[in-house]
Amino acid sequence: MNIAIIPARGGSKRIPRKNIKLFHGKPMIAYSIEAAQKSGCFDKIIVSTDDQEIADVALQYGAEVPFLRPASIADDYATTMDVMKHAIEWCETENWPLVNVCCIYATAPFILAEYIKQGLSELADKNVKYAFSATTFPFPIQRAIAIDDNGTVSMFSPKFANTRSQDLPEAFHDAGQFYWGKADAFKQGIPVFASHSKVVHLPRKRVQDIDSFEDWEVAEALFSALQ
Repeated sequence: MNIAIIPARGGSKRIPRKNIKLFHGKPMIAYSIEAAQKSGCFDKIIVSTDDQEIADVALQYGAEVPFLRPASIADDYATTMDVMKHAIEWCETENWPLVNVCCIYATAPFILAEYIKQGLSELADKNVKYAFSATTFPFPIQRAIAIDDNGTVSMFSPKFANTRSQDLPEAFHDAGQFYWGKADAFKQGIPVFASHSKVVHLPRKRVQDIDSFEDWEVAEALFSALQ
């Protein structure tokens, strides 16, 4: 049995009500639910939330909300792994035969079903515990600079000061869209970013963190451009 779990707590601080704030005419969480549905990968699509309004929106778009998340894992300090373990343990109390589980973030309007399907295919390898979305940095991280409180500039890696950009290996970062994993890996809290994981490589134009109002504006402009 494959299930999707979409964490969506109600207490987002930087962008209030971010999970259900309208983004191009739809609640933000709707994009994640619809991509999960379109992928055809899941027997169940569950939203884990502590907020009844979010639950109502999730139900409206076809997800299930079989429980409300306890307050102990709905504050600023709760981790995604905490939420996943709680949801998986709840499913086990219902005797659901879980095999693969996919954590899909509720604030991922650029998510596509085709990449979700690709992630599931990566788990076919018995040695792979997770498959997650990632993309490349647009600039070599080896040539990053730091600026201290006095405005003084320094390089993070001075040894690369004279290295040509084209001679540096490309670096990737988490795209913050989805994390497929074997159910036991999530339950045991095994780290995602390790050698037992595979990456689903997304183009940079389909990735945008949305943690501030400026991020939101950039995301809306990018979404319009992609249409």
